[in-house]
Order: sequence, then C-alpha cells, then structure tokens
Amino acid sequence: MPWWSFTKTVLAAAALALVRDGCLELDTVLRRQPYTLRQLLQHRAGLADYGSVPAYHQAVARHENAWPVGELLERSKAGLLLQAPGERFAYSNIGYLFVRQLIEEATGEGLGPSLARLVLQPLGIGGARLATQRSDLNGVLMGRTHDYDPRWVYHGLLVGPLRDAALLLDRLMSGNVLPPALKAAMLERQPVGGPIAGRPWVSPGYALGLMSGGVTGGGAMTGHTGGGPGSSIAVYHSSTRTVAAFSTDDDPGPVEHRCVLLLGASAAKKDA
Repeated sequence: MPWWSFTKTVLAAAALALVRDGCLELDTVLRRQPYTLRQLLQHRAGLADYGSVPAYHQAVARHENAWPVGELLERSKAGLLLQAPGERFAYSNIGYLFVRQLIEEATGEGLGPSLARLVLQPLGIGGARLATQRSDLNGVLMGRTHDYDPRWVYHGLLVGPLRDAALLLDRLMSGNVLPPALKAAMLERQPVGGPIAGRPWVSPGYALGLMSGGVTGGGAMTGHTGGGPGSSIAVYHSSTRTVAAFSTDDDPGPVEHRCVLLLGASAAKKDA
C-alpha cells in the first residue's frame, strides 16, 4: 500500500538519527532560512502547503507528470511565510520537502538509500521502499487511482505492506534507534486545536513527524494518518499496542476510527 504521509514519521526519524550522529542540528536556524529543523518537523516553520494550489490537484487528476521542484515552489509561493516561525501550527508538505532535502544534503545520497540506512534497516523493516516513478507502483494497492506519478508526493512516498508500517512505528516507539533525549523530543507534542469533525481527535496535537493526542473513548494515540487520491492509511501506537488501517477511500476519518477501535478505549490515557 502507499504509506502517504506516514512517510513523514520515517522522515522525522531519519532527521533525528542525523541529529544523533552530529550531522544535523535540531534547534539551530538553518542556513539562509529563518526557521529550525524542529520547526519544520512540527509544521511550525510558517510555510505554505502546495495542497492549497488548485492547479496541483488538477494536474494530478489529469495524470500529468509531477512539476519540477522549482516550479512547485514558485506556484506555491513557498518563499512567502504565512507567519513567523514558531508562531503557530500550519500543516505543510513543503516543510517536509525541505526536510527531505536536508537529509539528502547531510547524507550525500538519495532519499531511498538514506531512509533504508537510517531507519528501515535498523528497525528490521524489509518490505518498504521509496517509489520514485510510475512503475514503482505496479502491484501497489492504489484504490481508484491509476497511472499516478509518485513524485507528486514531494517529500517522498514510501510503499510497503501494512504490517510493516505497524512494525516500524512499534519498533521506533519501543526500541533504541534514537537515544532517550531525541525520542522524548520526537514525542513532545504541541496542541493544534479542538475536536475535528468526522474524526476521532478530541485534543489533537503534533510532535515531530507524529500526530498525537486524546481520542474518543478516553484514550490517546500517537502516529500518523496519510491520504492521497483514492486511499488512506493510519498507523498508531498506544502504551499497549500498535495498529494500522488502510482504506481505498481518501477520507481519513474511517481509518483513524478503526485504529481507535483496535487500540481500545483504555489506550495510553497517561499520554493524553
């Protein structure tokens, strides 16, 4: 299945692994930019999102090839900040495109090898891979979408078994790939508003590449939801278990509700 924005969790883990290794810094303002890596990972850098550009959705619907990165940034007016960095949450796929570029610059290699070396291999995940061309989606369950160019997901699109997505998050949360201080930083969430209509979030928040907060039934969960044309995925962790759900529907609500049901009403109340 396409992992859609669950890929952001893997990107965040890779970036934090590079912080661990002294190749990136979490809270130093980036060169020629007014924001930090932490703010990019939190969606608090003040950047716009290309999801608000109508021509983007029209081009995807026409099965066109993805635009060059420079054209995307120009069409999205990415150089104009919506607000000062750190001021408030604003979900931005462009921010995670910049995280991708930081990873590639720091490693000197493409995103696929970087994610494999920094995250997938250390966590024992063998079934996931980066899709970079249409043929990479052969055999991938894409719902109603066909002939899709995965480069439209500018931060990168991982594909793999649903089980591997759940295993990755479980091992990331319970293992020692990241040292305690960086794992704590990854889990430190910032509130992003109140309940969301049609979705299970009662007190939603965002950490570093992780959606996190209280959900219906009195529990809490941490992970990520993703969606694209024709399908959606949700991968979530509680103190007792990790679950994943996939649907050939691009509405994120049902897969999130399914995860809440699988986790149980008592999931991780201490993390709410």
